Amino acid sequence: MTDDPFVTHRTLLFTIAYEMLGSVADTEDVLQESWLRWNAVDRSEVREERAYLVRIVTRQALNHLRTKSRRRESYVGEWLPEPLLTSPDVAEDVEFAESVSIAMLTVLETLGPTERAVFVLREVFDVSYDEIADAVGKTPAAVRQIAHRAKTHVAARRPRVAVDRAEQEAVVARFVAAINSGDLQGLMDVLAPDVVSVADGGGFVRGAAPRPIVGADKIARYLIGGLAKLGLPFEARPTWVNGQPAIRGEIDGALAGAISFEIEDGRITRIFSIANPYKLGHLDEEAELSR
Repeated sequence: MTDDPFVTHRTLLFTIAYEMLGSVADTEDVLQESWLRWNAVDRSEVREERAYLVRIVTRQALNHLRTKSRRRESYVGEWLPEPLLTSPDVAEDVEFAESVSIAMLTVLETLGPTERAVFVLREVFDVSYDEIADAVGKTPAAVRQIAHRAKTHVAARRPRVAVDRAEQEAVVARFVAAINSGDLQGLMDVLAPDVVSVADGGGFVRGAAPRPIVGADKIARYLIGGLAKLGLPFEARPTWVNGQPAIRGEIDGALAGAISFEIEDGRITRIFSIANPYKLGHLDEEAELSR
């Protein structure tokens, strides 16, 4: 007996839904709903199983996208995507690693549901315009226009800056050393002057800033001072999150958050700190992502 095509393509389907939603819980809900619909399909009428499954998942993810925006209105503080522990191997596909990064997923949050679906399917997974049109209920011509608009929107907010893996790891290592030693000047030296720090505590973490902080001096003093006031052992450890070098933060040995970065010219230009405890459940086991 051959494997169920849904099982065969599950990693791809998970990745598509996750890139559209930025939430593992929502992604798992979408996969469950899609699996139920797949099991109700007459397989003899399915010509291309992969394309059919992508269409089902896209439609279910769109339904979630259209309802979650209302839930976000009541979210406390800044909202950031749910981080995933990934293998360093994910970074070998540079474009794919960029597409699943916390930085990119944050930008995708600024797109409308249909724009986000079209962008993800076209730019990340190279799905044809005809197939996307079938998935989102638009004409191929309309999809081309949406794709162009979405790509322009993303490019304006996420300019492509080539940063090789060794440079990323070196910058993160400097950040780790400065944080763990309480070295204020060392931390400022690794931050760009106009660096922006965004924290997501979900209203559950006292130390998470409710609004973005701008500037190397302010951010360095906020981080070093906040950890000093904590009064508990804090350790930053290098890890890989969403295809990028990142940090796993531990307080008294317990997971307290994940920190991801944007890096340019050897300095950190943006910091994403996810401390909401309900978003940290997937940092102990590597997630499988593919395209």
